Amino acid sequence: MKQYFRAGLGAGCAVALALAVAGTACLFGQDVERVAPVPSTSKTHANPATPKTQSAPVAPEESGITSDYVIGPEDVVQITVFEVPDLNETARVANDGTITMPLLGRVEASGLTADALRDRLEKELGKNLLQHPQVSVFVTQFHARPVSVVGAVEKPGLYQITGPRSLVEMLSLAGGLARRSTAAVGKTVYVTRPGGFGDLKVVPGMRELAPNKVAIDIRELLYTHANGLNIPIRPHDIIAVAKADVIYVAGGGVRKPGGFLLEDRDSITVIQALAMAEGMLPDAAKHHARIIRTKADGSHVEVPVDIEKIIKDKAPDLDLASNDILYVPNSSGKTVAKKTAQAIVQTVTGFLIFHP
Repeated sequence: MKQYFRAGLGAGCAVALALAVAGTACLFGQDVERVAPVPSTSKTHANPATPKTQSAPVAPEESGITSDYVIGPEDVVQITVFEVPDLNETARVANDGTITMPLLGRVEASGLTADALRDRLEKELGKNLLQHPQVSVFVTQFHARPVSVVGAVEKPGLYQITGPRSLVEMLSLAGGLARRSTAAVGKTVYVTRPGGFGDLKVVPGMRELAPNKVAIDIRELLYTHANGLNIPIRPHDIIAVAKADVIYVAGGGVRKPGGFLLEDRDSITVIQALAMAEGMLPDAAKHHARIIRTKADGSHVEVPVDIEKIIKDKAPDLDLASNDILYVPNSSGKTVAKKTAQAIVQTVTGFLIFHP
């Protein structure tokens, strides 16, 4: 009798517990049988008695790589054939655009995305070799889409682009514009495209120097964000950031002879150059100054300058362009004696460069 009583009591407790769970579920508006397990963020160990469902290996993702990246010569691809490790291969794309695969020989890879190459390999392997082959393709090294960034940037070099990039993005990848202390930036960034620019629209702040070369004003590009200047960059483009031009002020008649950066200007006047050199000394030979200008063939042209007349508005304030030398002697007899242009040019080669 006691056994029957204990059994009945146990059954009653089980029913009560079930009713309590059901009641709690109803209280929270949930159907106990349909609540999915919450995935755990901690590592769990699989039950060895539970059969595993196998799937094809998935290539790891790399941040910044677009799925439409087109494979080209010198790229390196990692190919994995599921459950057939003997066919796994890491191959470099040859200059003719092919890779070599076990059993298949040479397979065309250049011009395809990773997904397209995967489909091609699965099709070839499925003809006579494997039933329902599963292949993964992952590009591990990118060498087919180089862009050169040179000139006044912090990290000049060759950069591989794996997706769409703009001019500003490429300058950022190169560390940005160079510091003034190392290589002061000029006014212009030049972009050269081997195949030409096609239908590129020329906008204010841009000049088309040739069918394959444009010049873009750096200040307009970076600070005003003018429309159309931040052009898309393509593989094999060459980006050259111009360094600031320099003019020189020399001679015993100025206080601070040296080289001075033009930076955001194409030219300065004689009076402005003298101001950069902190003015003239009392014994400056104001009537005997001259500009030394170097021509493309290396020869020199001398332009007489009468600073006294310029100061009194009796003569125009002449412009100094890149690499011009304003030479102001002092009034002592030996210095006023005409010094050759070649000697003056040799003098300024050791000058320090001053920032305005």
